[in-house]
Parts: sequence; C-alpha cells; structure tokens
Amino acid sequence: MAILTFFLLHWHVSVFCQTFFLHRYGAHSQFTMSPRWERFFYLLTYVSQGASFLHPRAYAILHRMHHAYSDTERDPHSPEFHPNVALMMWRTKHRYDDFAYGRVEPDPRFGYSTPSWPALDRLGQSWAMRLSWVAAYTLFYVQFATHAWMYALLPLHFIMGPIHGAIVNWCGHRYGYRNFATTDVSRNTFPIEFITWGELFQNNHHRFAMSPKFSARWFELDPAYVVIWLLQRAQVLRLSDRAVRPVWPEPEPLRSPAEGIAALEAALEAVPGASADGENSASEQAFA
Repeated sequence: MAILTFFLLHWHVSVFCQTFFLHRYGAHSQFTMSPRWERFFYLLTYVSQGASFLHPRAYAILHRMHHAYSDTERDPHSPEFHPNVALMMWRTKHRYDDFAYGRVEPDPRFGYSTPSWPALDRLGQSWAMRLSWVAAYTLFYVQFATHAWMYALLPLHFIMGPIHGAIVNWCGHRYGYRNFATTDVSRNTFPIEFITWGELFQNNHHRFAMSPKFSARWFELDPAYVVIWLLQRAQVLRLSDRAVRPVWPEPEPLRSPAEGIAALEAALEAVPGASADGENSASEQAFA
C-alpha cells in the first residue's frame, strides 16, 4: 500500500506542477502570482519532479516552438515526423538540453519572460542531485516494497517528467476526437485526460492557447483548472488580461451584407413558392 500511495502521489503532484507551473504559468503566462508564490511553486515543481526536474525556461522555449510550428518539421516534438514515441522523446531531449544548459540561444520570440531561479535551476540540472533522488526513491522501495513486481514501478520515478511529456505529445496528437478545426492534428484524448490533469485536451488547448481552462464541452473536466479557480478565489494568482475562455461550438463568422444576401437567396430558392426576385424580395427586405 505504501508503494502504490507513493507512486500515485509522485505521479499526480508531478504532473500537476508540470501543467500548472511549467505549462500554463511559465510557457503561456495565463496568470500571474507574487514572487513568493512563484518561488513556492518553483520549489514544489523541483521537489515533485525530483530526478526528472524540467528546467522551466527550456520547457517554455520548447513549448512555444511547439505552438508556433505545431506538427510541422520544425516542431520539436511532433509524432507526425517520428516513427515512435521513444525516438521522438530522444530527439526532444537533445533540443531540451541545448536550452537547459545554455548551449543554444533561442529565437527571441520563444525565450522571453520565463520563470527564473538560477540556484535551483543549477541544482535541478546537477547530475549529483539527480542521482541523489534516484537513490532516495530506491531506498524507499527497499524499505516498503512487499512484492517483487513493485520494483517495476521504480524506473518510472526516475523519468517521471519526460514520461508525462511523452504521453501528452504523442497521444494528444494521435488519438481521440477534435472539437476545433486547427491547422495541426491535435486531439482530445478522452477519457484518460484526467491522468494528466487536463493536458490531453490538446485540440482545445491549441485552439485557445491563452485559456487556463483546457476543457470546452460539458462532459470534459480539466482538474488543473479547478485548482486555478480556487487559487484565484484565494487571491494566490490573478488571471492574465490576455486570458480567454474556450467557446464550443464556435460561432459562425459574421457575414458581409453581400454574403448574407447570397446565402438568403440560395435558401429561398430551396423553398417552394418563394422568390428572390421582384422589387420587394425577402432578401431586400432583410437588409433594408
């Protein structure tokens, strides 16, 4: 019981920090918070991800590139251009390392305004600390594991952050349904999106990238947004002035008068006895 509880706690707190702090806050700036609260969630992200801590700036850069080039050859992690998820994440790791270790300077469009805590970033990127986390997880299993099969879960703790990213970027662009006609192949992977705290509503998110709420339809639930709403009520955070809400179904675009007349005339032609001719035609009256 202790092992399963630990695994589920590590999984859910880690993926919550990834979607709440790294993604919605760090990459998209969908809401703001005080410097003290930012430090709190920064530290929580480090502690929850542990051995697989993801550098917030590098994460933000890659994610902004993903939105700018979604499902094209310039997308850093699109399943459209990789034969399997392992190869996709291996190539993503190299792109991530370039930014996390400062080997490559990003396009200014992607490297602006990201959370920064240099001391913690250095700690999180340190292999000595990563191996210390690995040792701590292993000792916990040695102490509390009661069956041999439980050790199969142990390696997942070592790479928890990348596992979450692999699930979201692979499944969210391959499996599920689409609410919106975006220019990429993003999908909503229902009903397993709850294991990623709403991250698998990829189609909704790609259509409304500045919405802190990833769900759009009545049966969709974004658990992370529930927390965001509660934290907003508690005045821990404030939604950005640029934040939007998803709208489904999308309203049809407004037509010009000429397009409206043409559509109405086409509709009248399909009605027996109706006429679009004459000086007092219905179309003329409608736009008089």
